[in-house]
Amino acid sequence: MTGPVPNDAPLALEGVDLSFSSGHRTVEILKGADFAVAPGELTAVIGPSGSGKSSLISVAAGLERPTGGVVRLLGEDLSRLDEDGRARLRRGRVSLIFQSFHLLPNMTAEENVAAPLEIDGQAGAIKTAHEWLDRVGLSARLDHYPHQLSGGEQQRVALARALAVRPALLFADEPTGNLDRPTAAHVADLMFDLLRETGAAMVMVTHDAALAARADRCMQMADGKLRLA
Repeated sequence: MTGPVPNDAPLALEGVDLSFSSGHRTVEILKGADFAVAPGELTAVIGPSGSGKSSLISVAAGLERPTGGVVRLLGEDLSRLDEDGRARLRRGRVSLIFQSFHLLPNMTAEENVAAPLEIDGQAGAIKTAHEWLDRVGLSARLDHYPHQLSGGEQQRVALARALAVRPALLFADEPTGNLDRPTAAHVADLMFDLLRETGAAMVMVTHDAALAARADRCMQMADGKLRLA
């Protein structure tokens, strides 16, 4: 989005830098990143491998501290919160999807989806998990463990888990990067349909220009800097 940042923006970055020292030199990963996401807005960030896309997600979600600037997540300045505080802020309100699925291997599909709901204290977690697995076409896979599922099925479980808590904001890091083209297209269709249905905002990083083009807005990352694509 452009213009003034609304008070209800789920995410706003203001002049965010990220760097680290390597020997006698400083490596700059993010350089003055400025952008905000409006409620329900689907934003894609595109760029080549190594351009800082995943680091942007880590900083925006409060998984990593920036070396400069301000990150406001759900209206909170993350610099004022410790690690536990950032985790509490995300719980039930911010979800993440990763390229490598990140399902818990000792839990079934049903248990993987229900776990965040139970942690958030929501009643009827198992019933909600069933409903969401049905929505992603996996009602016949409730009792299957991740190793018993294909890559596409695992990512659909991850999508159901991410959206079952009804988050205000979803971060997606190369969500179709480990999938073949037909499976990736199916997962992308599900993701965009469910996001628009639930009204969750999204920040997705990807190297896939066709996937990025489906978002409301596309930004380009190169050499640590963001600009409209």
